[in-house]
Amino acid sequence: MAVAKPIQIRFEQVTGDIGLAPATPPRIVDPAEKAALIERAGRLLKERNAVLVAHYYVHPDLQDLAQASGGTVSDSLEMARFAHEHTASTIVVAGVRFMGETSKILNPEKRVLMPDLLAECSLDLATPIDEFSAFCDAHPDRTVVVYANTSAAVKARADWMVTSSIAEKIVGHLHRQGKKILWAPDKHLGDYVQRMTGADMLMWNASCVVHDEFKAQQLEELKIKHPKAKVLVHPESPRGVIHLADAVGSTTGIIQAAERLGASEYIVATDGGIIHQMRKRLPGVTFIEAPTAGKGATCQSCAHCPWMAMNGLHNLLETLEGAPGHEVFVDPEVGKRAKVPIQRMLDFAKKNLPTMQGSGDA
Repeated sequence: MAVAKPIQIRFEQVTGDIGLAPATPPRIVDPAEKAALIERAGRLLKERNAVLVAHYYVHPDLQDLAQASGGTVSDSLEMARFAHEHTASTIVVAGVRFMGETSKILNPEKRVLMPDLLAECSLDLATPIDEFSAFCDAHPDRTVVVYANTSAAVKARADWMVTSSIAEKIVGHLHRQGKKILWAPDKHLGDYVQRMTGADMLMWNASCVVHDEFKAQQLEELKIKHPKAKVLVHPESPRGVIHLADAVGSTTGIIQAAERLGASEYIVATDGGIIHQMRKRLPGVTFIEAPTAGKGATCQSCAHCPWMAMNGLHNLLETLEGAPGHEVFVDPEVGKRAKVPIQRMLDFAKKNLPTMQGSGDA
C-alpha cells in the first residue's frame, strides 16, 4: 500500500511573509471496499455512542455517512450548536482542527475525536497567540471579535467569536452599542462585514487559501460563458469577487440562496465540497466551481481545502477503532476562557437567528 506524501501549502502570515504547512492526502478508498467501510463505520458510531459531525467541505462519503447515521452536515455555526446539544458521549468531527477544539470547548465532559489532528486552517496558522495577544494589548479600547477559524488560545483572548453566518449581525449589534472592533483573522470577511455594518474595525491580516484564490477577472469570463448563471460567493473571498455575486453568504447561506433564487445554473465561489449537498437538494440544477488562480505554476487549492481533504473513510475507521492520536484535548483553563466568547455567540444566535439546520437527519 503506497503511503501518501504530504504536500506543502503556502499561506500568508500576518507579517505578509509566506508560511508553509503540510497537508497529507488520506488513503485512497478502493471502490470495491467502500460499501463495507461505510457499513463498519456506521456500526462503530452506534456501538461507541458517537455522532459524526461533518463540514460541507469534506468528502461526500463522510457527508453521506453523517446524514445516514443521525449526525449532521453543516457549517461551523450549526456544527457547534449540534454537537453542543447532542446526547452522544463521543463527538467525531470531520473537518479541521479548530472545529474539533470548538466542540471540546463546548463539551469538556465528552470525548472529541477527529480523523486527522493535523488538518489545519490557514487562518488559524496565521494567527499565533503571542502575536495576537500583543496586538490586542496594543488596542485595549477595542472589543475583540474573532472568527471561528482560530485556535482555542486565540478564542480565549477574545470577547466574541463569530462564524460567517452570524458575523455581520454580531458586529452590527456591537456597532450600534458604540463599540470599536478589533477583528481577526480573515481580512476579506472583515472587509465585507465592515462595509455592511459601517463599524470601526481594526483588521488582522490573514486569508483562506481557498477563497483568496478566487479572482474577479476569471469569474467575469466564466459569467460570459454562462450568462444565465447566478453567482454565489462566500464572504471570505476578495472584494472584487464579492462584487460580482448575486448572493453572498456562509456555506449554509449559499445553499439557501440557491434554493431561493430558483436558477437553473449557478457558479459557486467557495470550496467545491459544498456542491455535493447542493446537487442532492436541487437535482437537475447545474453547479459550476468558480475559477481560481493558483500562485505559481500550479493551483494550491483549486477550490478545495487541502486540509479538509485529509478526512477520509480509512482514517475515520482508525479513529472509531481506537487508534491513538485522534482525540482532541484542550487545556481546561484555556477552554473555560474560550467558552465565554463562543457561548456569547450561541446565545445571540438563539435570540436573533432561526435554527439553521444542516442537512443531517437529526
